[in-house]
Amino acid sequence: MTVTQQLWPWKLLLAVILIGMAAGIWGAVNRIDYTWRWNRVPQYFFYQDEDLQQIPFDGQVTSIADAGKSTTVTLTSESGEVVQVKVASDTLRVSEGEELFEDDTVGFTRQWRLGPLMTGLWTTLWLSAGASVFAMILGLLTGLARISSNFTLRGLAAIYVEFIRGTPLLVQIFIAYFFIGTVFDLSRNVAGMGALAIFAGAYVAEIVRAGIQSISKGQMEAARSLGMNLIQAMVYIILPQAFKRILPPLAGQFISLIKDSSLVSVIAITDLTKSGREIITSTFATFEIWLTIAAMYLIVTSIMSQVVFYMERRRAVSD
Repeated sequence: MTVTQQLWPWKLLLAVILIGMAAGIWGAVNRIDYTWRWNRVPQYFFYQDEDLQQIPFDGQVTSIADAGKSTTVTLTSESGEVVQVKVASDTLRVSEGEELFEDDTVGFTRQWRLGPLMTGLWTTLWLSAGASVFAMILGLLTGLARISSNFTLRGLAAIYVEFIRGTPLLVQIFIAYFFIGTVFDLSRNVAGMGALAIFAGAYVAEIVRAGIQSISKGQMEAARSLGMNLIQAMVYIILPQAFKRILPPLAGQFISLIKDSSLVSVIAITDLTKSGREIITSTFATFEIWLTIAAMYLIVTSIMSQVVFYMERRRAVSD
């Protein structure tokens, strides 16, 4: 019996389980007395905005040139100054030869803009990316301090790790913004990113420490016997090997950081979660927005997981 023949019953069982779960969810949804309004959701990704175009002076419409979807209106002031205004053809409010006064409406221009969900997603991404970079630097230094022969460095690193891992991230964000941010006059974005970086850095430190300690001591002894000093041996021999081993847990920590970034909404940072709450307040489309936000987080974390999986395969081939 081939491997494919052995797997098909399990594949069939998986399909049955998934179909059963989908049927259960569908049944639960139908039992809820709720009017779904999915047609409202797309406008919160992208929307077409209208900008008011007004005449800057008292004058007259001297010509109107229609170019299909857009129309160019030529305005001439009483002193002879000429200005051309381009508006959407279906929003034109004036006619040729008409006398206008300053701030009269000529029409509107349309352009596509990012909706609140996309701007919130962008805030989440750059906030998480910045926090990840600082967390990696902080975690690497703290991880090295954890295995240092210097008692003071080991003690400070241990206190930092235990304090951060022993307190909730939400409390740390409040402390970072309302206490540290007030003392040092930090913006909410800096305080939020700093809190995320410090929180993730403690976990990265333990991952780095475990990765370094998993490398055989003979590797360090061999590097030192070749004339390398401690820093050279660590940079060129130990850390590259440790990085290959800690890549999966490290990626998991940064993926978790993306989801943890939703907590910065409590200090009024308009990330994806806060944008969703603001939309729900005005539309009452609770389920649609929260499900959409969950899907957006899932897509981002899934893409990052695939990138890490690709890196693992490339490093496995290099071995």
